Amino acid sequence: MAAWREPVTIDSYLPERPDRYPAYLDRRVYQGSSGRVYPLPFHDRISPVAVAHEWDAVHLENRWVRLMVLPELGGRIHVGHDRSAGHDFFYRNRVIKPALVGLAGPWIAGGVEFNWPQHHRPATFLPTDVEIEREPDGAVTVWCSDHDPFARMKGMHGIRLRPDRATVEVRARLYNRSETTQTFLWWANVAARVHDDYQSFFPRDVRVVADHAKRAVTAFPAADCPYYGIDYAARHEHGGDRLDWYRNIPVPTSYMCSSREGFFGGYDHAARAGFVHVADPHTAVGKKQWTWGNSPFGHAWDRNLGDDGAAYVELMAGVFTDNQPDFAFIAPGETKVFSQFWYPIQEIGPVHAATVDAAVRVDVEPGAVLVGLAVTAERPGCRILLEDDRGAVLAEVAADAAPGAPHRTRIAADVPDRLLLRVLHGDAELVAWDSHVPAAPDVAPATEPPAPPDVESTEELALIGTHLEQYRHATRSPEPYWREALRRDPGHVASSVGLAGRAYRRAEYAEAEALLTRAVDRSTTWNAHPADTTALYLSGLVLERRGRPGEAYARFAAASWARAWRAPAGYRMARIDAAAGRDADALHRLADVRRVEPEHLQARALTALLLRRTGRAAEAAELLRDTLALDPLDWWSRDLAGLPLTTDAQTCLDVALEYAASARPGRRCACSTSPRNAKRIARPGRPRPAH
Repeated sequence: MAAWREPVTIDSYLPERPDRYPAYLDRRVYQGSSGRVYPLPFHDRISPVAVAHEWDAVHLENRWVRLMVLPELGGRIHVGHDRSAGHDFFYRNRVIKPALVGLAGPWIAGGVEFNWPQHHRPATFLPTDVEIEREPDGAVTVWCSDHDPFARMKGMHGIRLRPDRATVEVRARLYNRSETTQTFLWWANVAARVHDDYQSFFPRDVRVVADHAKRAVTAFPAADCPYYGIDYAARHEHGGDRLDWYRNIPVPTSYMCSSREGFFGGYDHAARAGFVHVADPHTAVGKKQWTWGNSPFGHAWDRNLGDDGAAYVELMAGVFTDNQPDFAFIAPGETKVFSQFWYPIQEIGPVHAATVDAAVRVDVEPGAVLVGLAVTAERPGCRILLEDDRGAVLAEVAADAAPGAPHRTRIAADVPDRLLLRVLHGDAELVAWDSHVPAAPDVAPATEPPAPPDVESTEELALIGTHLEQYRHATRSPEPYWREALRRDPGHVASSVGLAGRAYRRAEYAEAEALLTRAVDRSTTWNAHPADTTALYLSGLVLERRGRPGEAYARFAAASWARAWRAPAGYRMARIDAAAGRDADALHRLADVRRVEPEHLQARALTALLLRRTGRAAEAAELLRDTLALDPLDWWSRDLAGLPLTTDAQTCLDVALEYAASARPGRRCACSTSPRNAKRIARPGRPRPAH
C-alpha cells in the first residue's frame, strides 16, 4: 500500500479570465433547476491552445488498484486503474480540456466528479483543501473539502483505499454550517470510456427509466416508446432498442432509474473488464446514465472534451436523490454521512447481484447453471450453494477467488422454478442471487402544477410552493402560491413561513418579521408550545439581524422545545450568551446542542473557545483533537488548534465571522485574520503546503 503527494504535469486548456462584471443569470435553467452563479464569476471562454500545466495530485496504490486524485479540480478522481487487467475502469482523460458545461462555465470529462449541493458541482473547477489520513490498519483516506460558494455549507469527501481490498470507498461528510435549512443533492459522476462493445448494467428490477425531472419515461432495457425523439421500438429487430448499449443511442440522452438493490456498473466486452458500484439502496437510490450520443454530433462533443478520440458515458450514483433535479433537506448543524464503493471486475460480464464483498453473474441453462464470481479481497475456500425456495441445497462447489482472479464454473443441477444462489466464505455470506425478480418500483411522469388560482386547497398551494423552493425551480417562483394561500387564509402558517424565509434571505427583515409574527400568533393560538416551532426559530434569526438579541433569545428558547430545532436554536442562544460574556450559560447550551448533534462542528469549536476562555485549556485541547479526528479540515477547529490556515480567503472570512459572533463587547476577537496570526495564513497565489 502506497500513498504520496506529487504534482503531475498535464496538457491543459485553461479558462480565460472571466468578465469583470458579475453574471446573475437568475432565471437560467441548469440541470432542471436554478442556474444562478453569483457570487461566482462566470467563465465564458476557454483557451484554444493547450499548455503544460502542473496540477497538485495525490496518488494511492495497492496490489490491485491505482488512483490519482486532483484536489485543485474539485477533488475529483482523475485515474482509476485496474492493475490486474491493465485496464482503466474509469475513463482517463489525457488532457484537461474544459468545455462550458458547468454551472459556472468550465467542466471537464473523465474520472469521477463529486457533485453537491447541486449538479454539476458549483466548485467543480475550483480547488479543495486536502488532507491525507493514514489509519492503523494501513488504509489511507485522501480528504478533500471546501465551503460551498453559495450557502457556505461544508462538503467533504474522503477517497479511501485499503491494503487488503480492491474497493475504492468514497466517504462523504456533508455539513450545513449555515443558520437555515438548505437543500442539496449528491451525485458521484463516473466516466467510462465506451465503444460499440460497452454495456451498462443495472439491477434486474429496473424495468422503467426516466428523463430529467421525470418528464418522460420508457421501458428498460428495451425502450418501448419514443425517447428523446428516437423511435426505439422501430429499431427492435436488430436490437437497436436496447438502452444499455452505448452503440444504440444516437442523440444526447439521460436516463435515471430506481431499484430495490444497491448496485450497478459498466462492462467493456472487448477488454473483458469493467466496474461495479455498490451503496446502501435505502439512501443511495440514484442511478443514471448520460451520453452525448453515438453520432457525429456526440463525437464532436467528445472531441470538444478530449484529444484522444475516445467516447465516454457517465454512470452516476446519487445519494439522497433519485433524479436531477431531486433535492433533499439538511438542517442547520446537521451532518449527512455515507459511503459509496466502486471496484473493478474482470472476465465475468455484467453482473446480476453485488455487495461490497463480491459480485456474481448467473446464467441458467437446461440442466446447468453458469456462475461467474468476482471478489474484492482474497477469498480462498469459498462455497457456492444452489438452493430451492425452501432452502434445500441442490448443489455445492468450492471456489478460490481473489481480486483480479475471478472464479467461473458450470454447475450441473436440475433447476427448479425458483433458484437461489449463495456464496459463502466461512460463515459469512458474500453475495446472494435469486431467480425471482421483485416488482419494479413505480415511476410516473412528472406533471406541471396548475396556476395558483386553479389550485383547490390552501394546503396544496403551500405544498406546491415548498416543492418549487426545494427543487430550486429556475422559472417558477413559489411566492405566488404562498400569496394565494394567504389571500384565502391570511394566517396560514406554512405559507407565511415560506414567504418569510425568502424575505430573510433577501435581507427584507421588516417583511419577514411581519409574516413570522402572524405565523407565531396562529401556531400558538391553541398551544403555547406548538409541535412545529419553525416560525419561532426563523423569528429569532430575523430579530438577531435587526439588532434585538434579547427578543431573539426568547424566540430561540421557545423554538428549542421542539426536537427539530433544539440544536439549531440552542446554538444561536449559545452565541448570544458568549457575545454577552455569559460563558457558563453558553457552555451549558452547547452541551445540550452536542447531545442532539454530536458532530455539530461549530458547537464543538465554540465549546473549545469558551473552555479556553474560562481557563480549561486542557479540556479545550482534548475536544479539538477529537474534532479534528472527526473532520481534519474543519478550519475553525484547526485555527483554534494553532494549525496553518492553508484554505482560501473566503473560508478564512467564514472563520473570522464565527469568532466575531462570539466576541465579548469591547473585546477584540482572536481570529485567524488578526495580525498576530497572519503568518499562519497561506499567501494568495502560493501553492498550499502539504498537511
